[in-house]
Amino acid sequence: MTVIRLLLVDDDPLVRAGLSFMMGGADDIEIVGEAADGSEVEALVGRTDPDVVLMDIRMPTVDGLAATERLRALKDAPQVVVLTTFHADDQVLRALRAGAAGFVLKDTPPAEILAAVRRVAAGDPVLSPAVTRQLMAHAAGGTADTRRSGARERIGALNDREREVAVAVGQGSSNAEIAAALFMSVATVKTHVSRILAKLDLNNRVQIALLAYDAGILEDNGQDGH
Repeated sequence: MTVIRLLLVDDDPLVRAGLSFMMGGADDIEIVGEAADGSEVEALVGRTDPDVVLMDIRMPTVDGLAATERLRALKDAPQVVVLTTFHADDQVLRALRAGAAGFVLKDTPPAEILAAVRRVAAGDPVLSPAVTRQLMAHAAGGTADTRRSGARERIGALNDREREVAVAVGQGSSNAEIAAALFMSVATVKTHVSRILAKLDLNNRVQIALLAYDAGILEDNGQDGH
């Protein structure tokens, strides 16, 4: 069994204690540290080498957004799951753009938070297509057109097969589902995803989904992943 090294970051000591009690009881989770503010996170990550950081988004000195941006700029950065009280929130969207692998609500049942940490540690995002659409609709404003043209230009760097995979990722499909829909092996899908991340200089599948959404290619393809 692989043990997931987890760092907890929240300015509320009661929340941290609750998370520590809840997560620490799992056989495959080791709490390697706790922080009360984003300003402490980078040094703590250097000392404790976590696989996943569970990060509160609202903290007094350095918030979870800034801390996520700093972390994801590091070599061999841990995965970040953002903790928030709101479903559709500009800061959540910015954290996802910065490289967070997903988010969970603070009132999420304990088993689901555990499942989210395990999924992210395994390389899967914690974000449903419906939530992505809700976030994007919430954040859509005057910059939407500019963002779309920039995103379409970046997506243009992909070949046809990579574009198909990017659309499927944006629709929330797993590697196995993409493999079945596009008649390729799971290993080939993983290779395509890795190439997409490298070509577009992205951190994870969530960012592929956001870029595909920004570019409008999910609407272009409808629900047809072929």
